[in-house]
Amino acid sequence: MAKEQIKVDKPQYKWMDRKRIIFGLPWSFTRYRLTDDKLIISTGLFSTKEEEIRLYRIMDVTLRRTFGDKLWGLGTIHLCSSDKTTPEIDIKRIRQSQDVKEMLSDMIEAARKKNRVSSREFMAADDFDDCDDEDM
Repeated sequence: MAKEQIKVDKPQYKWMDRKRIIFGLPWSFTRYRLTDDKLIISTGLFSTKEEEIRLYRIMDVTLRRTFGDKLWGLGTIHLCSSDKTTPEIDIKRIRQSQDVKEMLSDMIEAARKKNRVSSREFMAADDFDDCDDEDM
């Protein structure tokens, strides 16, 4: 009886990097990978954890750069998402952070258009509490 092999195509990564610790060197076990539709964050050496977030779920992108980060050409991208398990993500201390942030923003917009998701779908029902039925 022959085993059936499952063939899986490797995803094409648009960007990959590692978290950098000291002097901008990648001495870390945190890896970041970006495909057309998702961001994957892998952490750990012996025990690993992999988080995946769909790009269309990301609502806000912020770039943070401390003075030390600027010296070494690094930055941290903070993401707010509508994902239940991962509402906030930090892509910590990466190189070319400004370029990555711009690329990520463009890819998020493209993913929203592709999945027909608009920003108003992220609004909570609480946002409309100031509307009174009496006024209508």
